[in-house]
Amino acid sequence: MDQYNTWNASMDNALIDRLKQIPELGQASRIEPVRKGYSADAKFKILVPGQGHVLVRVYDVAEEWMKQREYQCMKSMQQLGVLCPSTLGTGRLDEKSGYMILSYIEGEDASERLPQLNEQQQWAVGLEAGAQLQLIHRLPIEQQIESWYIRKSTKHQRYVERYKQCPIVMNKDHAILTFIEDHLGWMKNRPDGFQHDDFHPSNLIVNQDKLAGVIDFNRYDQGDPIHEFLKLGLFASEISIPYSMGQIQGYFGGNEPDESFWRLYSLYMAMALVSSVVWIQQVKPEETHEMMTKIERVREDHDDFRSFIPRWYTLNRS
Repeated sequence: MDQYNTWNASMDNALIDRLKQIPELGQASRIEPVRKGYSADAKFKILVPGQGHVLVRVYDVAEEWMKQREYQCMKSMQQLGVLCPSTLGTGRLDEKSGYMILSYIEGEDASERLPQLNEQQQWAVGLEAGAQLQLIHRLPIEQQIESWYIRKSTKHQRYVERYKQCPIVMNKDHAILTFIEDHLGWMKNRPDGFQHDDFHPSNLIVNQDKLAGVIDFNRYDQGDPIHEFLKLGLFASEISIPYSMGQIQGYFGGNEPDESFWRLYSLYMAMALVSSVVWIQQVKPEETHEMMTKIERVREDHDDFRSFIPRWYTLNRS
C-alpha cells in the first residue's frame, strides 16, 4: 500500500490544509490526489491561479537527501532539453515530511493511449521516447568505487539465492540461469551513467498523439544505459510493438542497433526474469500469475535465450 493511501484514511484533511500553507502555491484550489503508480510519495494535482496545474509530491523526511538529489537531477534534465516536469519549489511541509512542486504535464498515460493510435503514430511516440532516453543518459553523475560489472553481478547472485528458495519458478529455468552465468563477462567495462530506471509507457505522457513528457524520476539509479531497455520486454512490447521498436531506433538516432546492444539486452532481460520472480512473490504476491505470464512470454520471445533478438522485433522489422 502506498503512503498516500495510508494518509488518506486518517490525515487527508489535515494534509490538504498543510499543502495550502506552502508559499509557492499561493491561492491554490482544486486539490486532487493522484493515486496511480507504486511510489511511496503522496501526490496531488493542484490548480494554482495564473499558473495552471502543478504536481506536489509529499515524501517522508527520512528520504530528504535522495529527494533533493532527484529534484536537482530533474533541474539539470531541463537544461539538457529533456521533456520532463519543471522544478518549481521544494521544502519542508512539517517535521516529518517534505515536498517538491513540479509542473504538471497534461495528457494521457502512454500505456493507455498507445493502443488507441495507429501503428505509425505508436512508432513515432517510441522514436521520440528513445531520443529522450538518449538525452537523459547524458546527465553527468559521480562515478562509484565499484564497477557496474561488480555491482550488477553481486546483486544478481543475491537474487539467484533468493530465487532458489521460491515456491514458484520459471519453466526451463536452468537454461536461463546457465545463459546468464556464462555471459556475465559481457558487462565488464560498460558505461556507468545516470538511469531513469523505470522508463516505460506508464511513465510517459502523450498529448495530441505525441510524446509530451517523461515523468517519475524517483527510482533513478546508475548503471549501463542498455539496462534501461529491459522494460521493453516485460511491459512495453506487450502494449505496443511499434512503440517498442521506435524506442530502440530512436535511441540510436533512427538506426538499427548493433549486435553488442542485443547481446547485453538479452543478458539484462534474462537477469530481470530471475529478479521479477523474487520481487513479485515478496512485494505483490497477488499478481504472481500475471507476472509469470509476462516471464513466459519473454522466455518464448528469446527461445530460452538461444536468440539475442526477441521475436517481437525480428518478426516486425521491415
